[in-house]
Amino acid sequence: MSDQPTAAELADDLLDALAADMPLMATFDNIPGYDHELRDVSEAGDARLRERAVRAAEYAARSTDPDRVTLGVVIHHAEALLARLDSRKIEFTLADPMSAEGTGVLAWLPQLAPSGEQAEEDYLARLEAIPGFFAALADRHRAGVEAGRTPVERAVRNAIAHVDRFLADEPNALLVPPLTGDRVTRRERLFTEKVRPALVTYREMLARDIAGHGRPDERPGLCWLDGGKESYAGLVKTHTTTGISPEELHETGLEIGRALDEEYRRLGIAAFGEGDPAAVRHRLRTDPSLRWRDADEMLTTATEAVARATAAAPGWFRRTPSDDCVVLAVPEADGPGAAQAYYMTPAADGSRPGRYYTNTYRVTERFRFIAESVAFHEAVPGHHFQACVAHGLSGVPRLRKLVPLSAFDEGWALYTERLADEMGLYSDDVMRLGMVTEDSLRAARLVVDTGLHALGWTRQQCVDYLSEHCVLSDVEVESETDRYIEWPGQALSYMTGRLEFQRLRALAEKHLGEAFDIRDFHDVVLSHGQLPLPVLDDVVREWLGLETR
Repeated sequence: MSDQPTAAELADDLLDALAADMPLMATFDNIPGYDHELRDVSEAGDARLRERAVRAAEYAARSTDPDRVTLGVVIHHAEALLARLDSRKIEFTLADPMSAEGTGVLAWLPQLAPSGEQAEEDYLARLEAIPGFFAALADRHRAGVEAGRTPVERAVRNAIAHVDRFLADEPNALLVPPLTGDRVTRRERLFTEKVRPALVTYREMLARDIAGHGRPDERPGLCWLDGGKESYAGLVKTHTTTGISPEELHETGLEIGRALDEEYRRLGIAAFGEGDPAAVRHRLRTDPSLRWRDADEMLTTATEAVARATAAAPGWFRRTPSDDCVVLAVPEADGPGAAQAYYMTPAADGSRPGRYYTNTYRVTERFRFIAESVAFHEAVPGHHFQACVAHGLSGVPRLRKLVPLSAFDEGWALYTERLADEMGLYSDDVMRLGMVTEDSLRAARLVVDTGLHALGWTRQQCVDYLSEHCVLSDVEVESETDRYIEWPGQALSYMTGRLEFQRLRALAEKHLGEAFDIRDFHDVVLSHGQLPLPVLDDVVREWLGLETR
């Protein structure tokens, strides 16, 4: 970089650093240069990333470039990378595929179906790198234990079980993506001679060196580690993009949870003839007719909801994606540790559609009434719309188009669950109750995430709160709890972001009056890429002709 780089140059340089931090995601997003790599999880690798993040933040802070939106995005992402590195969570995060490095590789690498000879060679190079990757990761886990930065004991057991499931799969997930020519034989040899032994060694290391040293369920939060409260504060800012304190977020969650009782009463009467909120939640939890018969029924319902939303979208959006969004089951090996649903963006070159994954693990124990709200959240008009609009922007640095900001993208997706009701997309009052139960969950996340990591809650306190205030099956209560433990702060982003989208929409409606058009508002908030919430506020205010901060 030059001595006075532009905002766009800073964004491109930081995007390159983030691609080094997340090379598998870089491949998903068609960011070149990292397709043959896995993350360098060594201390030296972290030090190099830290140096780049510090430099980007310093340059952006003193820049006079008029592109204040991009500079704000650069500063946030640089500070967020520093917060992740400073938390050293790589040492003690083991099981959750969305947060842990090891299980993350096992979950995401098999989904990168290579297309073309170079992509196939890059895929083999990544298989070749697996032994070194897991050896370095084992060193970080052991260093964490020696320094007192220990994982939760339950997560150690879950990580061991995840590796066991992965190795037991036939055919193994790494052998499924199609290859051509002699690369098929080379992959089989690599897997047999290097990959499988490396995973067995990693699994044995977890059982021998890490198991028995973990924190008990009574001390699962970051606040129980030295410097953990400070680390959590940094992660809270990373995921909310704001300076809101854990204590404020905790109280907000409690308040929203109480306010939702009126909707449980109203919709409970309409759907069941029952107006007591607690009784409505009990009915939703216990009525066997409200659970899935099988995986096919779950997938069909999700597919139909996505199709219905896609057909209605032009009346509410000025831009609609040209990319399809397909509905798939979460891979079987990932199911026990995976969230109830997640979304993967389409490939920029059109070779891969958007993918909405729904979790069919123990499907008959899962609730059917959330199917539509989750589909609207993950696919249309939620993540799929937001991601596709961003990818199609011109004149915007790729950093703003490709790198996720939880408060923005999860806040948008949660906003669209309510928007879907305005659009008339829910099929009946039971499905609308599903929308309310999803709000209960996101409000509860503010309470339990801060409870665990700032207020010293036990795992059982989290389980009990979710069981009482949310409508979750036992399997979902357990998986949600373990997710919050291993991914501190991320669960705060949903409701924090949704509240901001709603606040900005109300501001626009008030300022514009009869001239307000929902299509224009959606275009403004989506047409700048993913933004920290304070930057989004500036963008909306500038559109309205109001003073910015």
